[in-house]
Amino acid sequence: MGFRKVVVRQSAAESIAEISWYLESEGLLATAEKFTDEAYDFIEKLGDSRKGYRVCREPIRDALGFKCIPYKKKYTIVFIELDTEIIICEFILSKRIYW
Repeated sequence: MGFRKVVVRQSAAESIAEISWYLESEGLLATAEKFTDEAYDFIEKLGDSRKGYRVCREPIRDALGFKCIPYKKKYTIVFIELDTEIIICEFILSKRIYW
């Protein structure tokens, strides 16, 4: 089983950190840590070279060649899929995608 290199851009890492920080500010320390660990574990699994992903349904991201995958029904991970690597560009609320 081959794996592609997974690169998380700074903007996506900051988005995950902001969500985690919000959970911590609500007093949910364990939940914040669990969310961050699970998000990065999910992102790491995107590197499986046996899988292919569909393009985003949003016209702007589709035109740019981005691919999207939902995470826990509430978030969307936007990335670029190449033969040797996956580049995670955005980790956003699904509500912010308009199509």
